[in-house]
Amino acid sequence: MSGPAPDPNALRRDRKTDAAGWRVLPAAGRSGDAPEWPLTEAAAREWDLWLDLWERPQAVMWEELGQDLEVALFVRTLVEAERADARLDIKKMVRGYLDSLGLSVQGMLRNRWKIAVSAPAPDPAPETLPVRRPSARDRLKVVPRGPGG
Repeated sequence: MSGPAPDPNALRRDRKTDAAGWRVLPAAGRSGDAPEWPLTEAAAREWDLWLDLWERPQAVMWEELGQDLEVALFVRTLVEAERADARLDIKKMVRGYLDSLGLSVQGMLRNRWKIAVSAPAPDPAPETLPVRRPSARDRLKVVPRGPGG
């Protein structure tokens, strides 16, 4: 894809390419259990990543689009890239997966996904401000000018 990623906050919103609109993903993430691991036996690190990824907001779309295999391949590639002696091409593959699965900012924009704004936390109890001491400026007073002055 060439050119900059779409901007959901752009001023001009009448482009034909915006017909599909933006998908707002739940800030709380996907609920429910992770799908069954689709590859050969998962290593412990792969399993931990797999479970973590399926709790993210993007997982709502992966489930809808049936991307179980793509997510599993990303997990396996990421574990390989984490090794100290990982090849550069493996690390580049991870970057591609991050974008295509919407796990990077650029990927979220290209997929036209936004994460919903979660409800703000309630304001904490107001703090009592310390009593302000009078300053030298407070002791000054304005003296009106007399006639002719």
